[in-house]
Amino acid sequence: MAEADIALIGLAVMGQNIVLNMNDHGFVVCAFNRTVSKVDEFLANEAKGTKVVGAHSLEEMVAKLKKPRRIVLLVKAGQAVDDFIDKLTPLLEKGDIIIDGGNSEYNDTNRRCKALKSKGFLFVGSGVSGGEEGARYGPSLMPGGCAEAWPHIKDIFQSIAAKVGTGEPCCDWVGEDGAGHFVKMVHNGIEYGDMQLICEAYHLMKDVLGMNHDEMAEAFEDWNKTELDSFLIEITANILKYRDADGKPLVPKIRDSAGQKGTGKWTAISSLEFGVPVTLIGESVFARCLSALKDERVVASQLLPGPKSTEFKGDKKKFLEDIRKALYASKIISYAQGFMLFRQAAVEFGWSLNYGGIALMWRGGCIIRSVFLGKIKEAFDRNPKLQNLLLDDFFKDAIKDCQESWRRVVGTGVQLGIPMPCFSTALAFYDGYRQGVLPANLIQAQRDYFGAHTYELLSKPGSFVHTNWTGHGGSVSSSAYNA
Repeated sequence: MAEADIALIGLAVMGQNIVLNMNDHGFVVCAFNRTVSKVDEFLANEAKGTKVVGAHSLEEMVAKLKKPRRIVLLVKAGQAVDDFIDKLTPLLEKGDIIIDGGNSEYNDTNRRCKALKSKGFLFVGSGVSGGEEGARYGPSLMPGGCAEAWPHIKDIFQSIAAKVGTGEPCCDWVGEDGAGHFVKMVHNGIEYGDMQLICEAYHLMKDVLGMNHDEMAEAFEDWNKTELDSFLIEITANILKYRDADGKPLVPKIRDSAGQKGTGKWTAISSLEFGVPVTLIGESVFARCLSALKDERVVASQLLPGPKSTEFKGDKKKFLEDIRKALYASKIISYAQGFMLFRQAAVEFGWSLNYGGIALMWRGGCIIRSVFLGKIKEAFDRNPKLQNLLLDDFFKDAIKDCQESWRRVVGTGVQLGIPMPCFSTALAFYDGYRQGVLPANLIQAQRDYFGAHTYELLSKPGSFVHTNWTGHGGSVSSSAYNA
């Protein structure tokens, strides 16, 4: 007897919480797990007293589903997803829907979409953000893939998603193929950037202003009442306040070597592939790599000199406000770069992405949730064809207001020997983006000099010429190889 609205495979914490979330919203969920004993444990404990049903085989699970069948996979990205798809397809009928809610690489989602479409199945790759808490009480969901699937899953997805404002769900259809997972990847890259920016602010507070952990916690609490109001600023205040069993702050006891699971790296790699200068996310990934060289850094700290004086001579209260503004300006740059990457991906893959919708999906439920994202939504509402966030009046004025502070922070930090990879790369990008003329004309001359790669004259756009710079050597230009 078909009774379940949707099935979910993979009962780790995220899977269990999403099942319970769907149950709360009146949907009957059939739960399945590769280790079948987990299904019985879940039904006897966390899902006790709910309408959740279990299945002990994929055949039993498929038999319990209403048509078109909707099956969510929350399993480890990669081979496990393909294995389940291979086992499921012989049991399903045309028009049934498979949804991958894991952290899959978007190219895999592109491939699976095409392969399943050719067999008559509908595939959805959905980004899911918000961690365990989000999964249970309202995540941010970023579904993309086969658009015909959306009407069949929209009600479930928008019911369980986080809500913001007057109840708008943090979930909308993103676009074709791997667009949902692409957006989730960029979300994670932006998360890397936001975290590194906060760490640079913390470093400046600690080592330039000499603030203690309670003072820093209070500063972040204050900042959370400004434009920076966000989940990551809020938890940073809580983390800095936290005391260990001995009554001392816990943070300084934590080894300063950051881990990573690869999603930030994927964002940086695709920005290189598409030729989009997503410099801030790239630097945040490299900052984690540098932090991982802990033992080398300890040796270097004994051997490599820094500036003669590391004493701050200015007004500490003013400089704290400068740091806040530098953080805000850099954050604007990071998001502007992220949306530049979306625009390029849309061109590369022929996707039509809803930029304002993406910002709204991130307003709540996810790790980068913040008030700031509402401003991005408004910018795209004002101009859906907006070329770059920095060209929107709101963001243009915000940067104008922060600019002096931002430059003071980067200048002071450099003089006092504080590494600020993200603050400084954001400023370098801003200064590069606002130049009508960059020194790349010299690069073109150099390339033509050593490799006859030709260059374009400003006076004759579109025609490429080669100069015999040395007077010897031919006038033949290179076309085949590009060094």
